[in-house]
Amino acid sequence: MAARGWLVASEKNLFCFGMGFTAQALIWQLGGRGWAISGTSRDGAGGTMTFSREQPLTDPVAVLARATHVLLSIPPDDDGDPVLACHGADLAALPNLRWLGYLSTTGVYGDRGGGWVDEETPPAPTHRRGERRVAAERAWLDWADDTKTDNGLAMHIFRLAGIYGPGRNALETLRQGRARRIVKPGHVFSRIHVDDLASVLAASMAQPNGGAIYNVCDDEAAPPQDVIAHAAKLLGLVPPPEIPFDRAELSPMAASFYRDNKRTRNDRIKGELGVQLRYPDYRAGLAALLEG
Repeated sequence: MAARGWLVASEKNLFCFGMGFTAQALIWQLGGRGWAISGTSRDGAGGTMTFSREQPLTDPVAVLARATHVLLSIPPDDDGDPVLACHGADLAALPNLRWLGYLSTTGVYGDRGGGWVDEETPPAPTHRRGERRVAAERAWLDWADDTKTDNGLAMHIFRLAGIYGPGRNALETLRQGRARRIVKPGHVFSRIHVDDLASVLAASMAQPNGGAIYNVCDDEAAPPQDVIAHAAKLLGLVPPPEIPFDRAELSPMAASFYRDNKRTRNDRIKGELGVQLRYPDYRAGLAALLEG
């Protein structure tokens, strides 16, 4: 977590609404480059500030005053985006704000029957979570347009594939005995290693392009059962037996991830931001995690 001792005067001041998995990776990548970093969590643990829709920042003017960059990683609820609702006006008034990054999901594209999508593909979510994300994206882009200031022009949307990394990956689920090799023929997911995600965010922060939308994923959408089988091979384990999707008895939440079938293009993060993925597919990512 970002320690309170980091809160010093800086021309590069990052505030994270939601100091979670992605924010931690970004902080690690930015560490030692002169950044002042602070942020929130639901419980205020680890030197963070408490934030939720029910408990907004107690003194947002003072807390946010020096922010030059703001990461927005708190998911929307049925009432919309909690950060925008509670502190949209505070963010619009910041004098030094140069970049805001909203973490959305490739789930906004819905089901494409295994076909390709890019940032120009119109959203067509198939479940309520995706609908909330589309609404939040539009609300933030409208906020940016309505402010008519340099602050508003700093808005960026990042549509994330499934995130994995240290402590959150197929190797760990196998080690813990929780892995299941569920097979839905023809179904693929896109993924992104959290370190590559952090690299995309850092690259955007270095060269803001207000209003830009970026898909953040690796080069290979792959069937989830293949990832489990490869992870088992790396560990020298017998992979779990295949389970047909229609007999997997998944929770409604888990089953919803199998509703959408698509391949996501990532050309824009490479061409516009110059990002070179360290882990272009799950095999490279899992191998590095095993070595690490």
